[in-house]
Amino acid sequence: MRLTEILAELERYLDADAPELSLPPAAFTSPELWRAEQELVLGRSWLLAAHTDQLAGPGAAVTVAPGGRPVTVTRDPDGALRARSALGPHRPAPAVEEWRGLVFVNPDGTAEPLAPHLRRTGAELAAYRLPEMTQVAAWTEEWRCNWKVAVQNAHENYHAMGLHPTTVALITPPGGAMEVRAETRWVTRLLSPFREPLASTALPLDAAQRATMYNCAVFPCGSLAAFGDSVVWITMIPLAVDRVEVRGGVLMHPAALTGLDREALREQYAEIAAGAAVVNREDRVGMEAVQRVAGSRFAARGHLSPKEPGVTAFYRALARSLTAP
Repeated sequence: MRLTEILAELERYLDADAPELSLPPAAFTSPELWRAEQELVLGRSWLLAAHTDQLAGPGAAVTVAPGGRPVTVTRDPDGALRARSALGPHRPAPAVEEWRGLVFVNPDGTAEPLAPHLRRTGAELAAYRLPEMTQVAAWTEEWRCNWKVAVQNAHENYHAMGLHPTTVALITPPGGAMEVRAETRWVTRLLSPFREPLASTALPLDAAQRATMYNCAVFPCGSLAAFGDSVVWITMIPLAVDRVEVRGGVLMHPAALTGLDREALREQYAEIAAGAAVVNREDRVGMEAVQRVAGSRFAARGHLSPKEPGVTAFYRALARSLTAP
């Protein structure tokens, strides 16, 4: 498919009667679309880059390379966060913003602030005390798939039955319904039920919070999900048309760790990291298989399940960025 044809199909997701279909396979392999995404999506959007624990002291730095164009965030001696682009000083410095312990960067230095778009999310996550949380596990991986394959996977839990039968599927009901609410152009809230309410030993969570996974997706490729006493953040940084860097971490409130000695803490951190690695490996294997299918000449569009409204929400956000920037 040509770029104009792919964009025309994307625009259909903005209609009230949007098609209940996946994107055309060419959307995951087209070099033309990838070049458009580099400029219109990656070059103008807020990208989740790190947790503040990774930028704790003066001189600490984190680099992300959306579209292969590195952006480095550093902590200055005065405590402020700065960002610089590898494209050189002739361009405005990228914008950087810290929100409740999460660090976002936007290659467009003139971008509107992100925080106002997260106001409602912040209120609904107040009980989790995000600014006080500490990172207890982290990962950086590279998957051989288009970034949209990875991101749309994070917008639904329907796949847990097939990809995560002994992990995520143990705490989520088979094909559990998802409630989707588009907050703003940049933020979408996704609610999914747990099989049973999760325990909360350190945070003042109510019954609904313990019974529900709260997922906040920040377009184009970042999200955070609350699981009882822990919060998981993840970001899929597009590197090339068929490669994505997956970064993330597990956050916990220090109160949940009170009373544990150093050895017990080490064991708990290792267990959390191992669990996250298993889930990531299951997703990576599945997403790389999807990418191989998308590149086949026999690939065709598939029907979306009623359990996947989050995928449609992601397609709408993508369409707005590419067709009405």
